[in-house]
Amino acid sequence: MLRSVLIVAAEAVPFIKTGGLGDVAGSLPKELKKQGTDARIVLPKYHDIPKYWQEKMTFLGHITVPLGWRRQYCGLFMLEEAQITYYFLDNEYYFKRRGIYGFGDDAERFAFFCRAVLEVLPKLSFKPDILHCHDWHTGVVPVLLKAHYQQQPEYEHLKTVLTIHNICYQGVFEKNLLADLLDLDKTQYLDHPDLNFYGNTNFLKAGIAFADLLTTVSPSYLEEIVTGRGGLALGELLSSRRQELHGIVNGIDYEMYNPATDKAIDVQYTTQSPEHKITNKRNLQQKLGLIVDSDIPLIGMVSRLVGEKGFELVAAGIERLLGLGVELVILGTGEERYENFFRSTADHYPKQLSANIYFDNVLAHQIYAASDIYLMPSLNEPCGLSQLIALRYGTIPIVRETGGLKDTITPYNEYTGEGNGLSFTSYTSEAMLKAINQALSLRRERTVWLEMVESAMETDNSWGRSANQYLKVYDRLL
Repeated sequence: MLRSVLIVAAEAVPFIKTGGLGDVAGSLPKELKKQGTDARIVLPKYHDIPKYWQEKMTFLGHITVPLGWRRQYCGLFMLEEAQITYYFLDNEYYFKRRGIYGFGDDAERFAFFCRAVLEVLPKLSFKPDILHCHDWHTGVVPVLLKAHYQQQPEYEHLKTVLTIHNICYQGVFEKNLLADLLDLDKTQYLDHPDLNFYGNTNFLKAGIAFADLLTTVSPSYLEEIVTGRGGLALGELLSSRRQELHGIVNGIDYEMYNPATDKAIDVQYTTQSPEHKITNKRNLQQKLGLIVDSDIPLIGMVSRLVGEKGFELVAAGIERLLGLGVELVILGTGEERYENFFRSTADHYPKQLSANIYFDNVLAHQIYAASDIYLMPSLNEPCGLSQLIALRYGTIPIVRETGGLKDTITPYNEYTGEGNGLSFTSYTSEAMLKAINQALSLRRERTVWLEMVESAMETDNSWGRSANQYLKVYDRLL
């Protein structure tokens, strides 16, 4: 079946990224294209998009976008890269700023973006069948489509899919704001109970209520969010749409994350040359001022330093963890309490703990390649990409069984020899340390450990399988 899909997102690699959303939005269309779908992306044209990319964009013209009582300028730009077409919507008042989220007028900024996406469609040399919207920033696209556009011939065929990446981020803003911005007072949608314009406006809730189909980023996370507690006030609405909700695990870009070709790491390697992974480890130990010894277990963590990522467990158990004779490398920024804690602890244990409180993509790749173990003790994890990257690099993940971590990591079974990692259930430092001890014990059995590393590297987490599931969702609509 021929399909055409426009990915609508607030971020996408390689242009701009704050987290997993950017990875997914940037990687998915490439695989969809490989499988015969004309997949393109539309993004805001942020000031922070590197100059290299902005200089490659072609200006296609401009339109004006209705937003409440006024009409706002919107420039349309296009760029083709790696056989994918990207569109960028420009308005300097909304997007010429440092950073992309966290502004007091984010509701207006992304209401403008959603309206502009629909307004610009007739100007494109491309007629999508499906608008695939991602997260709260694009949540009002399905509402706007039904309220203002679907009665017009150019739009009547359009269907919408909304992907929920993290239910914790819903785009909740003060009452009545969007009712004015989206001209819903002129339609029957103003009083719709799921829009709730007489309380707080919730972008994600609007998308969940009005999108034709819904997806989220793992089957286990789907089951978590359809409950009242896991759905964070949206559980009842999600439960009512359970038949239209699909859990699809994210993939990773196997060209970007490939230890056989990765230029960010010191020595490339495959399952046939595991000794080169040891060379990467020794080089990283030396670079970060740790004891240079390939026999010392090296544990890596590349993450936002926030509670939901399980850093309270790591902090509470840090003395016992380092007492196991391991080295720990942390890379990332986040909550000040964790940044300060790990800096201070690294000062006390400079030969065992390297706390890199910043982000460096090259160092991230080096940590994945050099570490023996990747620790991911998350409180919540809708899908998780880090454990998938770790597997690709033959670094054994230790994860807490939640969301996508539960779906992607198969705990090692000593009787069958199967498994690509280790896991624990209870959200406690004791449970985490028990899993780490198990990993250290397995690592001492060299043959067993090498088999686990090989199993990890051979796990298929490419976008091919995930994209195929998205195609089935699209086909259900078409």
